Amino acid sequence: MTPQSKASDDQAAGDHHAVPEAQAARVWAVMRDLTARYPSTAELRAALALGRGSGRVKAVLQLAGGPLSLSELAEAVSVDAPYATLIVDSLEERGLVERRPDPADRRRKLVALTAHGKEATERVVQIEREPPPGFAVLTAEELDVLDQLLSRVAASS
Repeated sequence: MTPQSKASDDQAAGDHHAVPEAQAARVWAVMRDLTARYPSTAELRAALALGRGSGRVKAVLQLAGGPLSLSELAEAVSVDAPYATLIVDSLEERGLVERRPDPADRRRKLVALTAHGKEATERVVQIEREPPPGFAVLTAEELDVLDQLLSRVAASS
């Protein structure tokens, strides 16, 4: 073995952990980019007829889990309370949410989805669950492998 080939072997052995980490980072970046792009925020806003601003989409999706106070909703969508009030006002004008007295504290109001808001949320969830068109190029076997790999990652995360 020449000194050059030994150095090359040592470098390859030392990079053994670096290669998977770099590769994992590349794969993760692709996954994040894909999920950030699809479905588009514009598509979700159109489904809810909300116009510009993703705060309203986030708020409606948060409320799908049940009524929240304004402060809880503000925290859930990462906005301040005054902006959460504007979001709720806008959603209320569109008939998607309503304010109700909190049965545990009559001084406080809860924001809840209306029947129309629940229907709109179901449409958004349906849109979010549709796979991107790129999945059509994968075979059933490739989708099985992808499913198994992602399940393993999710189970260990």
